[in-house]
Amino acid sequence: MQTILLYSVVAGLATCLGGLLVVVIQKPGEKFLALTLGCAAGIMFGVAILDLIPSAWVYGTPAKFFSGFGAGVLLLKILDLILSKITLGVPRARDRIYLLNMGYLVAIGIALHDLPEGMAIAVGYEAAGQLGLLIALAIGLHNIPEGMAISAPLKMAGMRGGTILLITGLTSIFTPLGTCIGLMLVSFSRYFISFLLAAAAGAMLYIVFGEIGPESRRRHPNYAKLGIAAGIMVILLISLIH
Repeated sequence: MQTILLYSVVAGLATCLGGLLVVVIQKPGEKFLALTLGCAAGIMFGVAILDLIPSAWVYGTPAKFFSGFGAGVLLLKILDLILSKITLGVPRARDRIYLLNMGYLVAIGIALHDLPEGMAIAVGYEAAGQLGLLIALAIGLHNIPEGMAISAPLKMAGMRGGTILLITGLTSIFTPLGTCIGLMLVSFSRYFISFLLAAAAGAMLYIVFGEIGPESRRRHPNYAKLGIAAGIMVILLISLIH
């Protein structure tokens, strides 16, 4: 248990690393953001296709697999719709209040996303230790650009670096919190493993195709493709090594 919690804490703290990059670098370039987001998308896609989905299928019945996968996609869709409704009330003028509100909203959204991702680390570790490590790696890389997404509008609004890092630090707590919840669910019954693995796969693929993939291509198509290819290669190499 200590090992998987350590994986989860490190993955969560990657959000702080993203925030630190914004504080230090001032304004990351579009190519850097496209490459980082693309790499995260490639890693998450590789983990979902090569590890999460096969493991979920083996550990449970087709009904559990499809219900879990659908639940993961639905959960992320609902969160996106809720956040979209909230942001409709945010002033469109690019002033300090707008930028602060945007940073806070992004932080809330990422915190909500991090709960099921933390659960994915737990159930992946219960299914196979290597799978938990792979998921933690994917989520950690994914959290770096998320930390940057939180920090950029806050910095543009004039917020001090220490306060920005505090906010990203609070957001990072939700990954190990999700891991603790996942461990509790699995301890009640191992039948949860298949459902939760499939749900994590659905959530990850929703994030890849609905969020970070399109955002990466929007920033720079060629660097996005390079990042995606690099991310998938990372997962393939880690799988071969283990």
